[in-house]
Amino acid sequence: MRHDPFRYKYPSRRNLVYGSRGMIATSNPLAASAGMDILKKGGNAIDAAIATAAALTVVEPTSNGLGSDAFAIIWHDGRLHGINGSGRSPASLSLEKLKSLNLDEIPRFGWAAATVPGAPGTWAELSSRMGRLPLSETLAPAIEYARGGFAVAVNVSRFWKKAASEFSGLSGDAHAGWFEMFCPDGKAPLPGETFKAPEMARTFEEIAGTGGRSFYSGETAEKIIRFSRASGGFFSEGDLSSFAPQWTSPMRVNYKGYDVWEMPPNGQGVVALMALGILGEFDFAGHGAPETIHRQIEAIKLGFADAMRYVADPEFARVPSCELISDPYLAGRRRMIGDRAAEMGPGDPYSGGTVYLCTADGDGSMVSYIQSNFNGFGSGIVIPGTGISLNNRAACFSRNAGHPNALSGGKRPYNTIIPGFITKRGAPVGPFGVMGAYMQPQGHLQVVMNLVDFHMNPQEALDAPRWQWVGGMDVSFEPAFGECAAAEVGRMGHRVSFAANPFEFGRGQMIHATEYGTLVGATEPRTDGCVEAW
Repeated sequence: MRHDPFRYKYPSRRNLVYGSRGMIATSNPLAASAGMDILKKGGNAIDAAIATAAALTVVEPTSNGLGSDAFAIIWHDGRLHGINGSGRSPASLSLEKLKSLNLDEIPRFGWAAATVPGAPGTWAELSSRMGRLPLSETLAPAIEYARGGFAVAVNVSRFWKKAASEFSGLSGDAHAGWFEMFCPDGKAPLPGETFKAPEMARTFEEIAGTGGRSFYSGETAEKIIRFSRASGGFFSEGDLSSFAPQWTSPMRVNYKGYDVWEMPPNGQGVVALMALGILGEFDFAGHGAPETIHRQIEAIKLGFADAMRYVADPEFARVPSCELISDPYLAGRRRMIGDRAAEMGPGDPYSGGTVYLCTADGDGSMVSYIQSNFNGFGSGIVIPGTGISLNNRAACFSRNAGHPNALSGGKRPYNTIIPGFITKRGAPVGPFGVMGAYMQPQGHLQVVMNLVDFHMNPQEALDAPRWQWVGGMDVSFEPAFGECAAAEVGRMGHRVSFAANPFEFGRGQMIHATEYGTLVGATEPRTDGCVEAW
């Protein structure tokens, strides 16, 4: 029996998924299964998140890998915790270095695009601080998928083929390993084909056996440094050995009775918080009402204007995080929203590409977790013999020497990946997230408003058609919005277009606590996603 795995002629409905003892929601069914296995072996939501995240580096390498960075918001022991697992640029990398290499911009591919991987160290830290099971057990499903192989999912195959075409122009010693690892037969695997990654299995075993230490100061670190030196890279022993994820306090705004939480800079979660804070004083007619869409777009534009001006590594610049979401500042920004689309510039607050997953256990712990290589497979560099595909997160730095986010050695760049969390009156509602580079805060805004303003259930909130502001006056719509609503928005001064590709509008997951003490989860149709319940 033959069929086309990329064609779906008829709409399909997903129901909410309920459970009581645990839940995993993520973009790949195999990864969700890995997390559920760990829950059933006695692990908690933190262990399950580590297992799911590790499995995703194997079964969805088109979005993340062992060279990713990571962020998480965790409800554990009755309160929220945040961990920033984003890596730093090599100490020897600078704007002057780029100039000496005749690079006019920070490249998307190659060694100059890579920062120190943070995901393995974040897994180890989470396991040590909050997990119940040893890291060797939580990484076991990923090791099994890597060594024994897995069946490639539909959208993973789609993005794999796209990357193979995009990377076909890359050459040289630095990139040879990517083709050997991910296109050993000269092409991307098709849906349902089995793919194996034994090199990744060995690296996972070393991470598990050393509590993550080997990745930064042991045998794996030596392989990274050796290849960096041999192929024109910038990494040194100190760049790796000095890495440590940072525990931090998430930031929040109250939106119509609900506290919405995001990670502070160097992440862009402040964009979503600003937009929600600006819109909190408005009443809205409905999800697809033109005035609703117009105000949402204008609020997001204001949030991005400030984020692009001020968000950076707070160790290198004064980042006005609290000021940007303060009531007086948001009130001033709110007054800038009129009846017509406007160009938005940054205010003065000093005066007053990714996988997402969420987990929950039967004891009340919940995790909102995200990790990414940034653009697909990342830099196009794979460390020989390890399966480590390095990120290209340094492409998010600014080339403007006077900008807070200017490229500098040992610095964390503006980071697009943001986990979200909702609480009410000090109790957890639950984790949520929407993947997709600069779409992420726009997705967070729309999903939260779908839940709070338009009273959608979690599945409806993710299914609902989305818009995306893409710069200037340009806004892209999913076709499901319909021409009438888009035309009305266009009459307000926005340049409107429709995008047939649903993957441009993010891919989200959500788990909420119910009034009955159980759990409800949702995943959206724009991904291969799955909710596993127990």
